Amino acid sequence: MITALMVSVLALGVAAQGYHGYPPRTRVVVARDSRPPRDHGFNPWQWRSTYYGLRLGLNVSNVRSDAPALNGNGMKTGLNLGFVIGTQLSRTAPLFVESGLYYTQKGGKSDNIVTSNGRTKFSYDLNYLELPLLLKYKHYTYNGLSIEPYAGGYLACGVGGSIKDYGDRKAFSSYSDGCFKRFDGGLKLGLGVGYGIGYADLSYDVGLANVGQDDFDDTHTGTFTINIGVNF
Repeated sequence: MITALMVSVLALGVAAQGYHGYPPRTRVVVARDSRPPRDHGFNPWQWRSTYYGLRLGLNVSNVRSDAPALNGNGMKTGLNLGFVIGTQLSRTAPLFVESGLYYTQKGGKSDNIVTSNGRTKFSYDLNYLELPLLLKYKHYTYNGLSIEPYAGGYLACGVGGSIKDYGDRKAFSSYSDGCFKRFDGGLKLGLGVGYGIGYADLSYDVGLANVGQDDFDDTHTGTFTINIGVNF
């Protein structure tokens, strides 16, 4: 009887092995390298064709001139306010062209101007509407921060400003005869940092145009700017 029971169990085992309705084994394939691919600092999911921004900042500027009456030996602070628009040149590279319009206050100071009353102090206010044209590269980090070096140029038109003579206690337009021209232009170099919609940058304007009215004396502006703002 025991022998018959053992034979029955063996027969059932053989039948179960030959039953084709049993679910097949699942083959598991393990990838050789499961690490996410590197994006070399640019995440294609962050691609944005166009952005708009607002900027508010502080200028620290001076004026250098061959003409003693316009040559400053001190720095002057002023406001920098504007909006920007940028567009991406390529979907595969984080290169952007950025422009906009700023109201920017430049100028300089001098405490070594010689007049008929002796040495005195002057200040030069040069207020412009400025149009920049920049090429910007955005390097994206894994924590959402963007590092944004840029370079380009700017054109500016004087819309106001005065020269103050502290010795004679009088003021007159910066664009009076014998003083400054309204047109300015030059190079702009800077570095920005973005996080979310927040943005900040530091830049320097190198004035290349001769802003003095005397063609024989070169007069140029130079300006450091610190901006904060938002991008949409």
